[in-house]
Amino acid sequence: MALEFSLAHLTVLGCPPPEMVYVAARAGYDYISPRLIYMGLPGEPNYALADNPEMLRQTKRALADTGVKVHDIELARVYDDMYPTKYLPAMEVAAELGAKAVLSSIWTTNREYAIEKFGDICDLAKPFGLTVDLEFVPIAGVRTLAGSVDVLRTANRSNAGLMIDVHHFHRARDKATDLDGLPREWFHFAHLCDASAEIPEDIEEIKRVLREARLYVGEGGIDVADILNRLPKMVYSIELPNIARAKEFGYAEHAFRCIESAKKYAAAHIKHV
Repeated sequence: MALEFSLAHLTVLGCPPPEMVYVAARAGYDYISPRLIYMGLPGEPNYALADNPEMLRQTKRALADTGVKVHDIELARVYDDMYPTKYLPAMEVAAELGAKAVLSSIWTTNREYAIEKFGDICDLAKPFGLTVDLEFVPIAGVRTLAGSVDVLRTANRSNAGLMIDVHHFHRARDKATDLDGLPREWFHFAHLCDASAEIPEDIEEIKRVLREARLYVGEGGIDVADILNRLPKMVYSIELPNIARAKEFGYAEHAFRCIESAKKYAAAHIKHV
């Protein structure tokens, strides 16, 4: 069975969800992973479909026209003084669009609070048939594999999962062997990209690469295969923001190059193929 790929919104963040669907279809993706929860970051577009009925209608039409599906939505962040119920409208839309998962990350260092709120998000998502997949990020509150495992084991929710982003895994200096003993049922999808083998010492440079300068799979120095070959077969969501290349090639060509390089790498290095 062929591998399945999703187009993560950060790769083509300038594309509203309907356009993103058409871009994904033309490039050969099976799914999209749209950012339907508005985070209010500087310069970030608002694609909260729960608040935009016309864009929601256009997105449904694009999905129907192309056969592309929604895999997961993002990003249900846990942060200080937040209310998990704010994510309910996005979860409702996610379920309406047939999504399978909600991506989450933790941006507070208060462990007990983080575990409580993450558990609340899982409980809210469960009636919609959605998993909540925790991503550790090197600039966030939970920034390592061990930190994520601690949250998942303590929260102990049946619909909780662990989402490995190969960039973040490498930058966290985690070891692929540490994946071997983890529950297989935690893994529903992974984020693919590449970056230099050398890890920047400057946090601002880590942020810059993370947000706008990742590389095509196989182009950098991350041992992507060593990570993926220790995980079960799953959907690979390509999160590969590269502002310079998106500007040079356009979003459609950039998205195409992302999936073509990932397929070529997978065929040569991934045991599931």
